[in-house]
Amino acid sequence: MASTVKVGVIGGSGLYDIEGLDKRREVRVKTPFGDPSDSFMSGELAGVPCVFLPRHGRGHRWLPTEIPFRANLWAMKSLGVTHILSLSAVGSLREDIAPGHFVVIDQFFDRTRQRPSTFFGEGLVGHVVFADPVCGALRRALVASARAIGVKVHDGGLYVCMEGPAFSTRAESQVYRSMAGSVIGMTNLQEAKLAREAEIHYVTIAMSTDYDCWHPHHEDVTVDAVMKVMAANVGNAKALLRAAIPKIPSVRCESCDRALASAIMTQRAVVPKATVRKLAPIVGRYFPELLPSSRSKKGAAPAKRRPRA
Repeated sequence: MASTVKVGVIGGSGLYDIEGLDKRREVRVKTPFGDPSDSFMSGELAGVPCVFLPRHGRGHRWLPTEIPFRANLWAMKSLGVTHILSLSAVGSLREDIAPGHFVVIDQFFDRTRQRPSTFFGEGLVGHVVFADPVCGALRRALVASARAIGVKVHDGGLYVCMEGPAFSTRAESQVYRSMAGSVIGMTNLQEAKLAREAEIHYVTIAMSTDYDCWHPHHEDVTVDAVMKVMAANVGNAKALLRAAIPKIPSVRCESCDRALASAIMTQRAVVPKATVRKLAPIVGRYFPELLPSSRSKKGAAPAKRRPRA
């Protein structure tokens, strides 16, 4: 694990800022994948270094399909982020997950079609293990923190990630329920995949806002309904962050720290230097010989000599 823990918080619909940051400052990051969703708010919470990013941008400007996931995660990694807490508004696919409840996700099902979900390519091939798509140790810490502050939380659940931006049809909603889906959302799957490739500990806190469109005794989901429940959820979300973040420095999980150690298949002799340099924050430690040195031999300053006595 990195010697210094830094927590990244990704805010979903209705959560566009983070309160209580000491040493607060705004940070803009340029990436090889374009601009992130917004600038980052950097600071400390309970002495723990943190950065916050609103997934949809302040003012909610990005469609789910348009979110620059690779730019967001590349930027997080370049800023030194080691752990990500991702908050997301979702629809419930289960009777017992009522609007206002939180679910700390342990599985995903991908129904997206139009989104890049990997940093690999351009001559570099990697296949990370994704059987357990979130950090188990971090997930357990979030569940414990939620219970400690009295938030109604479900320990584990299947997040169905759909393309959007339209909500589900009734037929789709019923099919997802038959697949044992717990909640449905439009954003977190790509984050989880990219975080694993970036060797960042990642967890999703899904905040239920509605029953999608399957429940016979509840109205179909609308933006107004989502935002009304989110307004109530935001207070609990911020309380959970305040409770959980101080505990994160003690979270340990070697499988996240070394996710790429046995994932890269491309033979070392043919790995493109340009791709490694583009992905330096992600893969650089595995190919140090392909990165520019801090001081080239040609331009190196002459060694200092002691003056003669």
